[in-house]
Amino acid sequence: MKKKKVSDSVTVNRRAHFDYQLGEELTCGMSLTGPQVRLIRDHHVQLKGSYVTIRGGELWLYGLTLGADTAADIRLLATKKQIAGLERAKVAGSTIVPVRLLGGGRHIKLVIAVGKGKKKYDKRETIKKRDIERGRYA
Repeated sequence: MKKKKVSDSVTVNRRAHFDYQLGEELTCGMSLTGPQVRLIRDHHVQLKGSYVTIRGGELWLYGLTLGADTAADIRLLATKKQIAGLERAKVAGSTIVPVRLLGGGRHIKLVIAVGKGKKKYDKRETIKKRDIERGRYA
């Protein structure tokens, strides 16, 4: 029997691509309870407004909206080496941003990325490029 790859995207943080210049991505497991897993599998989840921090040598996800409530804190599963790399990036001025929530197979994973915040003029440039690709300015 072949192992299925976790690729089914439950939700995407579209705001992350607009607000940050994203760099290296990392896929982490999540320490969830049964009801939280059910809400995620039923697509009752939003990544908008959530953020990742390093607390006590562990990764934590805050502000994840599950159903009508917000989960206070969810521990992310990553190796010490991965966490150390993220901590170095955070000290250098980057932010750890949740990008996608994957839940296609048996496991639920969160894709996080190291991002640098965009300025207002960078955001306007992004909007302009998107409009040109759509054919609004010919």
